[in-house]
Amino acid sequence: MIVDVIMPKMGESITDGTILEWRKKVGDFVEKDELFLEIGTDKVDSEIPSIESGILIEICAEINEVVDVGEVIARIETDVDAAGEINTLPSKKVKIKPLESSESPKAESEPSVQKPKNKNPKGKIFITPVVMKIAQANNISIEILNKIPGTGRGGRVTKKDILKYLENKLTVSDSNSHPINVSALEGKSEEMGHMRKLIAEHMRRSLDTSAHVYIATEVDMSLIMEFINNSQISFHQKEGYNLTVTPFIMMACVHALKSFPEMNASLDGDKIIFHKHLNIGMAVAVENGLMVPTLSKCEEMNFLGVCRKVNDIAQRTRSKQILPDELQGSTFSITNFGVFNVTMGLPIINQPNVGILGVGTIRKRPVVIESEKGDSIGIKSIMILSLGFDHRLVDGAGGSKFIDRVREGLETLNLENLF
Repeated sequence: MIVDVIMPKMGESITDGTILEWRKKVGDFVEKDELFLEIGTDKVDSEIPSIESGILIEICAEINEVVDVGEVIARIETDVDAAGEINTLPSKKVKIKPLESSESPKAESEPSVQKPKNKNPKGKIFITPVVMKIAQANNISIEILNKIPGTGRGGRVTKKDILKYLENKLTVSDSNSHPINVSALEGKSEEMGHMRKLIAEHMRRSLDTSAHVYIATEVDMSLIMEFINNSQISFHQKEGYNLTVTPFIMMACVHALKSFPEMNASLDGDKIIFHKHLNIGMAVAVENGLMVPTLSKCEEMNFLGVCRKVNDIAQRTRSKQILPDELQGSTFSITNFGVFNVTMGLPIINQPNVGILGVGTIRKRPVVIESEKGDSIGIKSIMILSLGFDHRLVDGAGGSKFIDRVREGLETLNLENLF
């Protein structure tokens, strides 16, 4: 039976998608739920699983082609034996993005039928093209690749498995990382990727729209860091992930936004729109770009609820499982470049927000401690917060009061009975 693969609807506001990559060529076997296609929208790039198992007998949309939601983009013959008799279907000659290390598919390929193969001739677990591509980019040998525990069907190493291996490898030792071969990039040019184009357009539009102003302040994070260190083991045992400073910053912003509604507003021409809910956008670094998923109705969450939501939304964003509708609707944004060991930054406002909080890394340093008994010098964990705001709506006084309220909320947060 021939099954039509249609352009999926990725969100309520999404009407079309762009074909970014075909992981299979005509004649290849594809398993049900196997990621065989990547599409891009104006919100997010998504890996699409196959709806059925069978032979890919026709590809109806070329790479970089924009296709309306609901249109047929490919066809799969679920009867593998019957697929051998189908070799004259009208099909566009589609350029398949090469992913293999050797014998990459030709740019224009004719239909050819092959039986499904789960293992290579030596009995090793089959390695998908996307995993092979990541392995090559990080100089991972086949021997090491075959030793990585696979969670896919039949023990197959998935993209998530190899990325987890790389993350653990970098955490254990920086000496295992491979420097970029700069000489290999000299004189090279390539087309900007789909996500990079969207980011470039969004950032340029923000600079052309908002009157950006920046202020910064120091925050004493000593009590929070001590609390995290003392609670980390029990928290991880209970929740299954690490406790970070992000939920604390989220909660401090929620309390500050309640007191300064203009920072939770948007401008529509000469009209000020004060938003009912506190929907905080959280910048998440992903491969080749940045996404800002939204934590909706933060005012309704307790601390543990924020922790769980932050972890969930960050994981799904990095694994390309975030929904396009979750990438819009923010009323204020937070970006944490401190995770990259950066002390301070001046982030661009995420439109249509009027404010964005930048979070720097936390460093221990000597500071002057004032008390009734006199001044002394002590070691404190200091973090720099920066605030970018739209001067068309928020004045310097309002921005200064807001960031100081965030600072105060972090330094005086009641750490008892948080979870």
